[in-house]
Amino acid sequence: MNIYIICTGNTCRSPKAKAILRGKNVTNMRVRSAGIYAQEGIPIADNAKTLITNANLPYTAVSRAVTAKDIEWADYIFTMTTNHQRALQQLFPSAARKTYTLKGFLKTSVNEDVHDPFGGDLETYTKTFTELSTMMDTLVEKLKEG
Repeated sequence: MNIYIICTGNTCRSPKAKAILRGKNVTNMRVRSAGIYAQEGIPIADNAKTLITNANLPYTAVSRAVTAKDIEWADYIFTMTTNHQRALQQLFPSAARKTYTLKGFLKTSVNEDVHDPFGGDLETYTKTFTELSTMMDTLVEKLKEG
């Protein structure tokens, strides 16, 4: 199963979500992340890197932009916001059937957006990291159920 996690710049939320999900070591699950407006090769945010490193999780140190090849590769595409979902569906209409907001797919909240910690302090990043950790646990269970 191929999971593609999308945010804005691929420096905060999606790298954390990818690292957390990869750390679950789910058999036959491959995970990539990217940003809709990402520039290739930008280092991930220091606070994101700190949290990922402290949790001893595997991570990719630099950003990636969304590509058509990765969209095609993905079985599921999870976005951090409804705006990301809309943008992807406009750019890649064929991906609409497999593109969800993460919270919308999990049905964990009426608000389908994951807070963007960009520019925040370590505490702000920690809140998002904790929220994403819980969501990745739920995601793994939901995907195992089919």
